[in-house]
Amino acid sequence: MPWRVPFSGALRKRAGEALLHRVAGPTAHRKRIRIHGTPGPRWFGPGRPVRVVHADASMYVGGLAALLLQSLHPVAMAAVAAHSGFRGDPWGRLQRTSTFLATTTFGTAEDAERAVRQVRAVHDKVRGRTPEGVPYRASDPRLLAWVHAAEAHCFLEAHQRYGRAPLDPAGADGYVADMARVARRLGVVDPPESRAALAAVLSAYRPELRATAASRGTARFLLSHAPLPWPARLPYAFLAAAAVDLLPAWARSLLDLPYTTRLLLPLARPGGRAVVAAIRWVTPPLPRGSGRARESGADAR
Repeated sequence: MPWRVPFSGALRKRAGEALLHRVAGPTAHRKRIRIHGTPGPRWFGPGRPVRVVHADASMYVGGLAALLLQSLHPVAMAAVAAHSGFRGDPWGRLQRTSTFLATTTFGTAEDAERAVRQVRAVHDKVRGRTPEGVPYRASDPRLLAWVHAAEAHCFLEAHQRYGRAPLDPAGADGYVADMARVARRLGVVDPPESRAALAAVLSAYRPELRATAASRGTARFLLSHAPLPWPARLPYAFLAAAAVDLLPAWARSLLDLPYTTRLLLPLARPGGRAVVAAIRWVTPPLPRGSGRARESGADAR
């Protein structure tokens, strides 16, 4: 029927704008124009694996999985619980993280360097003690290495499972190597540069990982209590199940999974594919001029 096309287009636009503003903030369009449209050299040239992965809607699954996995390191989780404010302002934290990823992946080298300096300045101020009295500082290279490894693993695994065009083995290694370049600038010492090396790093952290009251509370908040409008709650429940299903079995066993998430786990993969496809459909296209920026931006090494 004729009315279906404009109605579908209007619904798509409204949903896409709402999603973009949740993830990137009220100045989302200005950020996109600056990141993608400013001419100049970039850290990563056209076609690099990190661009392929970070441009795909599968990042929504990978990002949530990364937060869950990171929470299993007691010291890292204590720092997040004490300093990040993710419960009071979860969307603000998401917006800052997504802007950092977009800037370092797609933005000019100048903007990427500035973003890294800002993050390192914040890390230098974050220090304290865990509830057990263990001292920590966010700039600790070992904590940074854990956060980096969990992100790289989850982003890549989500792309390989839900991405529009999964990477071949060389591309997967290339993604880990691309992420290592950013990690070094953030203070990670000798980050892994291949998928096998990344798996070895994660395995080396296993003895340090365990469930804590903070990690259990984080899992409950992320999986069941994220502040969402009611139309988004069912899609988010499937997204959450897909994120949990993405984790290694040993990590899932440490999480305090809500009943709804456990109930949806058998449907996690088809549900995840459906939600990622819907996100991909509603996401607004990049601003005009982004292609020009990609063409003029050499791989600044």
